[in-house]
Amino acid sequence: MARHNREGEGTDQRGFCYNVSYQPDWLRHVKVTRLLESGRQSTMILFRNPAERGEREPGDQVRTRVRCPDQDLDVQVTVADSCGHVRRVRVACAVPSADGDGEEEVVLTFENGLPLGGPSSP
Repeated sequence: MARHNREGEGTDQRGFCYNVSYQPDWLRHVKVTRLLESGRQSTMILFRNPAERGEREPGDQVRTRVRCPDQDLDVQVTVADSCGHVRRVRVACAVPSADGDGEEEVVLTFENGLPLGGPSSP
């Protein structure tokens, strides 16, 4: 049986704070990709699961939610994967641009890959 979601947080390249609700036995990390003022694309890990290993099988459905009130962003992704084949999910979001004139794209990448086996496992 899957465990309940945990809560975490992270800060992106521009200093925006995000809240992450994640399934502790599936999610390895969340990356955020966006364009910087210089025009360069930047990708960074927004949140990393503090567990090195999952304690149980994640279950048939895994939900991850990311919220950033300052950008009016609230995204929940549900992955139905009874065979455990999904490794990565990318979601492109439109958020208000930093200068307040228009929108910019933020890409959230949810990555699986947390090995199974409690902390005492080899």
